[in-house]
Amino acid sequence: MKILVMNGSPTAESRTRGIAEYAANVLQEKGVEVTFFDAGKDRLPLYTGDTAEQENEAVQKLIQAADEAQGFFICTPEYHNGMSGALKNALDFLTGNQFKNKPVVITAAAGGGKGGINALNNLRTVMRGLYSLVIADQFVADPIHFNDERELTEELATLRVNSLIDQLVDLTKLVSSHAKN
Repeated sequence: MKILVMNGSPTAESRTRGIAEYAANVLQEKGVEVTFFDAGKDRLPLYTGDTAEQENEAVQKLIQAADEAQGFFICTPEYHNGMSGALKNALDFLTGNQFKNKPVVITAAAGGGKGGINALNNLRTVMRGLYSLVIADQFVADPIHFNDERELTEELATLRVNSLIDQLVDLTKLVSSHAKN
């Protein structure tokens, strides 16, 4: 099983990245092959729809990872009541072909005294437009869920993310086995 974990934060070190790294580690412990896209490090050009953008190495890497993925674990910070522009830009390089009938978990990192629910509502709408199977359960991490190194460590938060990962793995197995029949 292949899962693409997407860190949608443009900040190289962020709590959003902490969620994504935690998820990637748990998935790998479960024997899942993980590809990691990091909007803070895998710099993409600004999407304009120009076909020449598809030749960019980072864009090609993202498209290949999405093509090969059987499911997705997507994390975003909340900026002005929506997902990050960096994540939206990355998703704009992809199409429904990469997401159609593939399970997706969505999570957000809250900050500045505001929740991440609006970012998740925004992300859920976009993922629905890409024909993905967004899992109904979702998670917003508050600053208290992280240690000083921005690692997700709070027990209830890790239990929630573990539950989301279990749902993702189970649904991905189900969808993948159905697709083969």
